[in-house]
Amino acid sequence: MTQTWDPQLYDREGSFVHKLAGGVVEWLDPQRGERILDLGCGDGQLTVRLAGMGALVTGVDASADMVAAARGRGVAAEHAPAENLPFAAGSFDAVFSNAVLHWVRGQDQMMAEVRRVLRPGGRFVAEMGGHTNVAAIHVALRAVLGRHGYGHLEESVNYYPTPTAYRKRLEESGFLVERIELIPRPTPLGTGGMEGWLWTFRRGVLESVPEPIRALVVAEICDLLATALRDEQGNWTADYVRLRFLARVSA
Repeated sequence: MTQTWDPQLYDREGSFVHKLAGGVVEWLDPQRGERILDLGCGDGQLTVRLAGMGALVTGVDASADMVAAARGRGVAAEHAPAENLPFAAGSFDAVFSNAVLHWVRGQDQMMAEVRRVLRPGGRFVAEMGGHTNVAAIHVALRAVLGRHGYGHLEESVNYYPTPTAYRKRLEESGFLVERIELIPRPTPLGTGGMEGWLWTFRRGVLESVPEPIRALVVAEICDLLATALRDEQGNWTADYVRLRFLARVSA
């Protein structure tokens, strides 16, 4: 299932993505004048933040709508998939990515492209969904969609690896892994709660459900999750678990 993105909805319901990126930015430690590629730059809010630290940042994203939003913020952004980057070999000192790699279907192709566009000794720093990320949400989606005959829509939407598995994958792609950690991070959701999250991060799935039952499916998913992820004041918290790493291309 291909995810689709609405930049305005993402800005309203998914702003926590860039606001909670402080840890992975600290691992990146961008230096003034460094050439950095923001892989999966989205609407460009975090890209602008990196540029404000003095780095020379270029963005790339597989969503044309998100690229347009990033360009609207002044980001030099290109429209391309992570598996086929439109940049020359050795173009960047670092490749950075936040909350994107779990959407990438061709992991090995992506890693080969990242390695290609990095200079010798360049670093690959990213944070993505890790093992057990949004496990409760995933189970609820599968249960409700399956009850209505659409369980297949939630299959293979995301890839949430363990640190051991992803370290192995990075090493087999020619990277030297310096740090890799699995980080539980329960995440308060925006004003739209779980419904807002579903329409932001499962838009492609929901758009594939026939319109006459779409609202019913969303309501049933929210009802199923309420006892686990909604508090007595009605606030929602998603069961996020992040995988963060710092790897380098050998010099």
